[in-house]
Amino acid sequence: MAWCGVAWLLARTSVPSLHLSGLDERRYFSAHAIGEARRYSRGEELLWALGTISSLAALIVLARRLPPAVREMGLGRIGSAVVAGMVLLVTLWFVSLPFSFAGLWWQHHWGLGPFNLFAWLGTQWSTLAPQAVSVMAGIVLLVGLAGRFKRWWLIAAPVIVVIAALFAFVSGWLAAASSHPLRNSVLAADAVRLADVEHVGGTPVRVQDVSSWTTQANAYTVGFGPSTRVVLWNTLLDGRFSRGQENVVIAHELGHVRSRHIIKALGWSALIVLPTLWLLALLTRRRGGVGDPANLPFAILVLAVLTVLTSPVQNAVSRRYESEADWRALNATRDPASARALFESFERTSLEQPNPPGWDYVLLENHPTLMQRIAMAEAWRARNAAP
Repeated sequence: MAWCGVAWLLARTSVPSLHLSGLDERRYFSAHAIGEARRYSRGEELLWALGTISSLAALIVLARRLPPAVREMGLGRIGSAVVAGMVLLVTLWFVSLPFSFAGLWWQHHWGLGPFNLFAWLGTQWSTLAPQAVSVMAGIVLLVGLAGRFKRWWLIAAPVIVVIAALFAFVSGWLAAASSHPLRNSVLAADAVRLADVEHVGGTPVRVQDVSSWTTQANAYTVGFGPSTRVVLWNTLLDGRFSRGQENVVIAHELGHVRSRHIIKALGWSALIVLPTLWLLALLTRRRGGVGDPANLPFAILVLAVLTVLTSPVQNAVSRRYESEADWRALNATRDPASARALFESFERTSLEQPNPPGWDYVLLENHPTLMQRIAMAEAWRARNAAP
C-alpha cells in the first residue's frame, strides 16, 4: 500500500486533463513526409529488435558456458566476479557494436548525420569506460553483499539508489565540462527570462557540439541542486529553428528542472530497485544465488529480461514527465504557434513518426508522439484564447 501511495505521488503532474487523440496527422504532415518517417523508423525498429535479441542470445550462451570456467579460476569470490563481469561487459559491447554501426549508416543514409567513423568510434569508447566502471562496481557490490547476507537485497537497494543519486548529481558538472555557454546574447537573455518565469532562476543553459556525428536537434536536463544544467545540442542553433522554437525547447528543459523530474526519477529507482533485486535473488536461489560468481551470467540475463519487460512502465512514466515539461513550456512562452511548428519540424529534422504504431509507442517511445504534442499546443491555445 505504501509503495502504491509513493508511486501515485511520483506520477502526479501539473498537466490538466486533456484530450490529446483524434487529430488527423494528414492535416499537419504530407503523405510523403509520413511515408519517409515510417520507412526510417522501420529500419530503427528492426535494428532495435535484432540488437535486443542478439544481446539476450549472447547472455543465454554465456549463462551456459561461462560458469564452469568461473568456478575453475580460483581467484576468490570478488576476483572471479570481476573477471566474469569483464567477460560479460566486453561480449555485450562487441555484440552491440554491429548494430550501433548499422544505426550510424542508417542515419547517414537518411541524411541525419555524417558517416564519421572516427567520431563514432570515439563515442563508443567514451561510453564504454563509464559503463565499465558502473557495471563492475555494481557487480562487486551485489556479489559481495549476497555472499555475506541472506537478505542482501535489503542492504543493496538503498546503496544502489545512493550511488545512482551521486552519479546523477556529478553528471551535471560533467556536462558543464563538455559544453560551453550560450554565445547568442539574445537567446541567453531569453534563457534567463524563461528561467525566472519557471521559478528556477540561475539555472545555467549550455551548448554541446554534436555536429560531428549527427544533424538531429535535441536538448536535455542533467544534474540536480547546484549541479543542474540545461544542455542544448548545437544542431538546435544552426538556423533551422526560429527563436520562438528555440525558446520552447529551453522552456521545456527548464520545466523539467522546475518539476524536479530527475529527483522524481531517482524516487522511481528507489521503488523499482528493491523488488527487482528481491526477484533476482528468488530466481537465482536454486543455482546458488548471486553470491556465487558463476551465476553472474544468469543474473545479468534475468536483469536484461526484466528491463525489457518493464520498459513499457518506464516509458509511460517518462512520457508523463515529458508532457508536463511541454505544458510548462507552453505556460512559460505563451507561444503555442512556435510549439506546434517545433513539433512539426521534428519530422523533417529527425524523421520522427507523427503517430507511431502501438507496439512501438509502448516499447520504445519515451516522449509523447508528435500528434499528442501538437494536440497539447492546440489545447493550450483553446484554453487561453481571448474571450
